[in-house]
Amino acid sequence: MRKNFGAKPYTYPQPVFIIATYNDDGTADAMNAAWGGIHDSTEIYMCLSAGHRTTKNILARGAFTISMADAEHVAACDYVGIVSGANEPQKMKKAGFTTEKSSFVDAPVIVELPMALECRLIRYNEATGELVGEIVNVSADERVLDDQGKIDPSLLRPITFDPVNNAYLVLGEKVGNAFSDGAALK
Repeated sequence: MRKNFGAKPYTYPQPVFIIATYNDDGTADAMNAAWGGIHDSTEIYMCLSAGHRTTKNILARGAFTISMADAEHVAACDYVGIVSGANEPQKMKKAGFTTEKSSFVDAPVIVELPMALECRLIRYNEATGELVGEIVNVSADERVLDDQGKIDPSLLRPITFDPVNNAYLVLGEKVGNAFSDGAALK
């Protein structure tokens, strides 16, 4: 038997994106967003309301980065989601985040978060909040790479948002092999 919940934004996993931009004065800002995902092979989609400072920064500069929130920085990642940079000018400092300029787009990369997508704005729909960006580069700190130079989820320890229980869950346990395990059923 199933329980019906009605129309809810309940999907698993919901990645926890930390979106970083530059403010008008050149200082870095970041926000937490969980409603997004891959839109095409080199595009990312998010739902961001027009009222966010981050949205205004993206529209002004045409660029942003998305870092994968990780278990090590869960409190800081949550903090940038519950505090507005419009109200707290020291938001990044209080979160413990430092940044460096992306080599690919006009946006900051958060040094403490080991994986980032560096993106250019493709389009934004103010009425729906739909934002689509082109992924120009993916960068990862060597500390989360395996011995073959690939990103290792067990080292990255990305978190996902649980919308049912308002919780963050860490990802990382391998349970199968993509494009392979299903072949046994052919």
